[in-house]
Amino acid sequence: MARVPFRQFVLKIHSRCNLACEYCYIYEGADTSWRRRPVRMAPDILRRTVRRISEHAATHGLAGIRVDLHGGEPLLAGPGPLVSAAAQLRAALPPSCVLDITVQTNGTLLTEAVLDRLSAAGIRVGISLDGGTAVLNARRVDHGGRPSWPAVSRAARLLSTRPGTYSGVLATIDVDADPAEVYSSLVSLRPPSMDLLLPHANWTTRPAVGDGEPAPHGRWLRTAFDLWWDAVPAAPPVRLFREIIGLLLGRPGTSEAVGLSPMAALVVDTDGSIEQVDSLKSAYEGAAVTGFHVATEALDDVLDHPGVVARQLGSAGLAPQCGRCSLAGVCGGGNYAHRYREGSGYLHPSVYCADLETLIRHVALRLQAALPYTPDRVADLPTTP
Repeated sequence: MARVPFRQFVLKIHSRCNLACEYCYIYEGADTSWRRRPVRMAPDILRRTVRRISEHAATHGLAGIRVDLHGGEPLLAGPGPLVSAAAQLRAALPPSCVLDITVQTNGTLLTEAVLDRLSAAGIRVGISLDGGTAVLNARRVDHGGRPSWPAVSRAARLLSTRPGTYSGVLATIDVDADPAEVYSSLVSLRPPSMDLLLPHANWTTRPAVGDGEPAPHGRWLRTAFDLWWDAVPAAPPVRLFREIIGLLLGRPGTSEAVGLSPMAALVVDTDGSIEQVDSLKSAYEGAAVTGFHVATEALDDVLDHPGVVARQLGSAGLAPQCGRCSLAGVCGGGNYAHRYREGSGYLHPSVYCADLETLIRHVALRLQAALPYTPDRVADLPTTP
């Protein structure tokens, strides 16, 4: 199997958060390694990280990479380290490699002055929230129990006036919230794009059951999809929905949520440790660890780590029942972290298997009805269970 180079790099600029969301898989989940990390990424670690990324890009002749400045809450470090990271990366990358750099923030510390500095440095800004109203964000509180919504709403309004800097909103769905209310309130924030994520869960730590009926998350997403699909004028793109449509039409995937595209992302923590993606931390202590460090290993070495290899196997890495499923090419087994079961690892269908089936079949049905012709990929896919 050919190794696929990394193209997305998540840099943990600050390892703590000023919010205390009870459902957070980082601070309330199975992995507690954040407690043992430095609070901030030191300048020397940032320089070493930039050098490793530029080496990797040059070795593989990458035409472009994405760098996400992350946390915790990265703006707890102030805009200076973020601007420095952008400047160092642009200076170090080969001239032929285009840099897409973003900061993902909870929005509470985003002011006009901070946004001015990020914008001038070519850093786009995305906001994580639960919806576009105070009620929908009631679970997102600070360590004193105070609501984050007043500050976040100001940040969203500010970003809506800077479309060139606004990268979009990211929301983890709450199956007990009204999908129509969540969707319409997110659209009202005028984001250029949106992403709706399934809450991180697995066969050991099960997801919420909603109303007790089958596939609650799939039905939630199905409702949101119809609102998005039928919107006039067209609504902002929703990454999950566009990924599924693209996969149904035979395009390669670009997301870890669905599809069989090889995993091409890694994380560098504040201490310089190179890790697999954060979602794995929802499974068990140390699930994302590789044992590599930017001071001692090249990123090519990480491509040989068994966890990375397993996530670049495509269909060969699926559970047997997934390999036999007609949805396998679109679902891709779902998010890798959602397949985990204590004692037997990841060789299982997603714990959201029924939810993904509900959503994908519904999208296929809407696509069939809308197209003047039916691509083979869609025509061959049964739209009822």
